[in-house]
Amino acid sequence: MNFMKKSIEDGIKEFNKWRSPEAKAKLISIENGKIKVKFSGPFCLSCGIYDYFEDLRIFLEEKKIKVKIEKIEEKEDGFLVTFRCSNEANRGA
Repeated sequence: MNFMKKSIEDGIKEFNKWRSPEAKAKLISIENGKIKVKFSGPFCLSCGIYDYFEDLRIFLEEKKIKVKIEKIEEKEDGFLVTFRCSNEANRGA
């Protein structure tokens, strides 16, 4: 699990490097094959919001973490996105 957590944190760090300050991602939790990430920033007021969630999915895949978006919750100060890990792709993680 440590490799997987480090890879997720590295993917989020890379996302923030390229997307912040417009969009900022923060890891909330990893449990039961689900990753919860809080997205905040002025991107929340623009169109194409969901592209940012897909961008993080791609950054995670570059770190060998295969995920799909399971749930998107709009919050007062951003979005809480739940990604589900693909067990097949993450066996070695």
